[in-house]
Parts: sequence; structure tokens; C-alpha cells
Amino acid sequence: MRLALQDARLRPEDVDYICAHGTSTPLNDVTETKAIKAVFGEHAYRVAVSSPKSMIGHLVGAAGAVSGVVCALAIRDGVVPPTINLEHPDPECDLDYVPNVRREMPVRVAIANAFGFGGQNAVAVFRAYDEAGD
Repeated sequence: MRLALQDARLRPEDVDYICAHGTSTPLNDVTETKAIKAVFGEHAYRVAVSSPKSMIGHLVGAAGAVSGVVCALAIRDGVVPPTINLEHPDPECDLDYVPNVRREMPVRVAIANAFGFGGQNAVAVFRAYDEAGD
């Protein structure tokens, strides 16, 4: 996440939404939460985080592409999808996971996390188009 933001010339504070890999497995979710906290610091508690896997399951090879579409739609529509069925999160998973209900909010920058078997990980950064070039 840190390197992707550097490549995009953005700061962690610029991110409005994180489309988490979010597999709803204890080890993966806690590890991803810790990584978000390490990269985003205190902003980790202010950024919306959700996982489409809670609604559609794990699409394996297509999961990253779907997360990219989710980010693009969040930017276009100003709606962050929920993490559904979030009833008893691990105490270490204490971020804003947009529990159970979508959220209307402006999203200018979103990132998608995609973590593969064997440690093959990718992060894509999406940013709203700005005619002024800012």
C-alpha cells in the first residue's frame, strides 16, 4: 500500500476508501488490518474500509478485478459498499469496516488490495478525474 501510494504521488491521508482483500478469515483479516494501520497511522481509523467478498464470496483470480470495479464505482457514485454480516469482528480488527449498510460519501481516492496465494500481493490506486489536474 505504501509503495502504491508513493507511485501515485499520494499521501495516506488522501485516501477515502480501501477495498480490502477481506476474506473473513482470522489470520488474513488481522494481518491486513495491521498493515493498514502501519501504512495509514491514525488516518486508518478515519478511512472507510469494506470487502465485497462479504457479498459475493471469493472469486479467486477475478477478485482483484472486481475490487477495482468497486473502487471505480465508489468514486463515480459516491457510495461505499458495506461489509455485510459483520456481527462479531475480531477485537484487533477495529477499523471502520462500513458494517452492514452502504455509506454515501464523497470518494476521490480509493485503493484496492488483492493478496494471492504464495505472497503475491498487489495494490491498485484509483483517483477521481480532475480537469484542473490537481
